[in-house]
Amino acid sequence: MTTPGERAFDALVTDDRRPESPGEAVVAAPPAADARQASTWLDRWWGRMLSTPGRRRAWAWGGPLAVTLLAAALRLWHLNTPGTLVFDETYYVKDAWTLHELGYEGSWPADYDATFAQGGADGFLPAPSFVAHPPLGKWLISLGMAALGPADPAGWRLSTAIVGILAVALVAVIGSRLFRSTLVGTLAGFFMAIDGHAIVMSRVSLLDDFVMFFGLLAFGAVLLDRRSSAARLADWATRRRAADRDTAWGPALWARPWLVTAGLMCGLATAVKWNGLYFLAVFALYTVVVDMLARRRAGVEFWLSGTLFKQAPVSFLLTVPIALVAYLASWTGWFVTDGGYYRHWVEEGGERWTGALAWVPDVVQNFWHYEAGVYAFNIGLQTPHDYQANPFTWLLMLRPTSMYYQGSDLGQGACDVTRCGEAITSIANPVIWYAAVAACAYLLYRLVRHRDWRHGAILVGVAAGYLPWLAYSGRTVFQFYTIAFEPYLLLGLAAVLGIVLGDRTDPIDRRRSGIGVTAIVVVLAVAVTIFFYPMWTAQLEDWEWIRLHYWIPSWK
Repeated sequence: MTTPGERAFDALVTDDRRPESPGEAVVAAPPAADARQASTWLDRWWGRMLSTPGRRRAWAWGGPLAVTLLAAALRLWHLNTPGTLVFDETYYVKDAWTLHELGYEGSWPADYDATFAQGGADGFLPAPSFVAHPPLGKWLISLGMAALGPADPAGWRLSTAIVGILAVALVAVIGSRLFRSTLVGTLAGFFMAIDGHAIVMSRVSLLDDFVMFFGLLAFGAVLLDRRSSAARLADWATRRRAADRDTAWGPALWARPWLVTAGLMCGLATAVKWNGLYFLAVFALYTVVVDMLARRRAGVEFWLSGTLFKQAPVSFLLTVPIALVAYLASWTGWFVTDGGYYRHWVEEGGERWTGALAWVPDVVQNFWHYEAGVYAFNIGLQTPHDYQANPFTWLLMLRPTSMYYQGSDLGQGACDVTRCGEAITSIANPVIWYAAVAACAYLLYRLVRHRDWRHGAILVGVAAGYLPWLAYSGRTVFQFYTIAFEPYLLLGLAAVLGIVLGDRTDPIDRRRSGIGVTAIVVVLAVAVTIFFYPMWTAQLEDWEWIRLHYWIPSWK
């Protein structure tokens, strides 16, 4: 429920005069006789279905819940298949278990994957292992292993599956609140639930799903901060007009718990992989720009100076320190144990700092040396890989990552044809992916043309997860990194379908065509998911049938 201050600010920041919810305006009031005759049968039926406050509340909860349950079914089914470590699970699963047992990432004997999968989780060595990513994601993976046991492949993947399921719920809720439409939000969540890339990344134990999840939580917190701060600014403007003693600089807006939350979530994302820093930087910059524009529209006399000299430092102090604390807290195991990599680098002959920094404790110098080594490794990683994908091609999805493939011949196992195969490939649902990319391109046009802040917010999410990678086009990177910004692509697709769908007040031919186009996209997306689902879940299939899924030669 919006407050008068929030509604006043909404009128200041957007020229959007459309009904609150495309497709849901039908429940606002019973239509007149002429309107009933001019509306589609679907609008009339939907109006009857949501004709009471109780039914509308049930839909507001039921839509996001339904797509969340669908996501759970698609992600948890046969989660223990395959029963071997796939792709980079060989690093993260084993590192997760040594974190659980030692407090730091230990090392393993060479070629140990098969033994580990057969129950040899106690074969780790106490010697530390150099790891390229912070520990939080591996700590989270270890929770599933502790719950189901390190010998159960479902335990390896349980945490990523749960995070992938919760991400679907988040997308649905954020979309519903952002566009004030349960229908648009549920569509966004539905696309996330059935998309192959999102499914695969929830069914293999990699780190990127956690980055996506914490980044999405930060995005939701930024939107809530925008909403609450807008109300405070509108109330300030009201008091100023009433000759209150507020200054022409505008409110400092220190009381911003949602901005602190956003900083915390970005810190947790960074504690999984360092690309979480991009979300912190972009979202912090976004809040400063939003504050500046809001002050100008509210009539603050010193709107630019007030933002740069008052609000920008406040935003920095409310986000960066808490993010740093969250990041350092994720390394607690390294600090409180003695076995971590470089834990005693200085004491073992490393070059101790001198001069003005000589007072810095050895443990801090050791940690800094470790972080510098990780930075050098990540920046310089240029080892060729069969499935590396240049970031400039990510939106075209030219080189999806093959996570797993196992071939078999007639008579081997359950193979009853000449050649069989089991595959896990992160090919996104092509209908959803390419439609979402096109939709976000269209939103960029609409942002310039109509200045709808909601579209701008979605594009900021895409930019935070994608654009910084363009600076590392020479580095070894992969298509599956796109999971970090895929939720925003899907929110963009749902937003455009909401525009296409229109509302019941539109001319009936336009309304019918909007419903038809939306229905076609949804039906095609479902059909493609059914077709590709075995390729996302390592089901045994005829090789000739598998080949039908490589629509682009570079997908092989």
